[in-house]
Amino acid sequence: MTFTDHSPLGTTTSALDEAVSVFVQLQPRLFGIAYRVLGSAVEAEDVVQEVWLRWQKTDRSAVVSPAAFLSSATTRLAINVAQSARVRRETYIGPWLPEPIDTSSDPEVGAQRAEALELALLLVLEKLSPAERAAYVLREAFDYSYPEIADMLQLSVVNVRKIVSRARKHLGAEQRESVDAEEHRRLLEAFVGAAQRGDIGSLEALLTPDAVSLSDGNGMRGAARIPVLGRARVANLATAYPRFWRGLDLRSVHANGRSGVMIYREGEPKTFLTVAASREGIYKVMWLFNPSKIAAFLDSRSRSM
Repeated sequence: MTFTDHSPLGTTTSALDEAVSVFVQLQPRLFGIAYRVLGSAVEAEDVVQEVWLRWQKTDRSAVVSPAAFLSSATTRLAINVAQSARVRRETYIGPWLPEPIDTSSDPEVGAQRAEALELALLLVLEKLSPAERAAYVLREAFDYSYPEIADMLQLSVVNVRKIVSRARKHLGAEQRESVDAEEHRRLLEAFVGAAQRGDIGSLEALLTPDAVSLSDGNGMRGAARIPVLGRARVANLATAYPRFWRGLDLRSVHANGRSGVMIYREGEPKTFLTVAASREGIYKVMWLFNPSKIAAFLDSRSRSM
């Protein structure tokens, strides 16, 4: 992020330097909050940029806790953006997937703050209201206390406890316990290898009976516009177009604390692929074709969370 001086006239250089120092220190946390609430790295960056502008214009001498002030501002802005984004996504053509972010530059990120970071969980979080999502993220991923979350959301502590409890129950009914990172990588590699060989039997052996394949292309040709359900259909889809796998350059990437594959054709990144897996096998295959989301992933390599 570029820090542009929008401070009121009369602000001293030392005061601005201090404001920048505080913000830089907290920026990874602010981005992490906004990203988990929004499922979009681009939108999260916009939120953090707006918080920076507000931070400059604030009477910082009256702020008791910069961390609380900035986290609160980020959360409220993210909720507002999420509410408008929900309306925009109603016109999205086909399945919508969160924008993945590259976590390879800082492996500790995925290990320390894996909560609400995996793509499959971010997708489930979309089923919650923006306020529910924010409360859950603040509690589970960043360990804020209920009174702190109540202050941020301008709700009572009792209401926040109810919101978080309701969110946990909703997610618990849909989210499965993930395999560890090494097993996830093994399953993804096995899936890609079997798909390249056209090995339907091996693919079906990797998938759960209720597996689903989601293709995010916003209407792009070649991207399935509806979820593909069931082990046999998901396996058939992965091998239905043998020409898809010819002449490709497959590169392993680290996305949202898990393994992924970026698929290049003629030197251009065209498709991002990852899976969600439990001890029973791969239950979700996620194909990302949307060029803007792929570009956002590649741009995220210099960002930490």
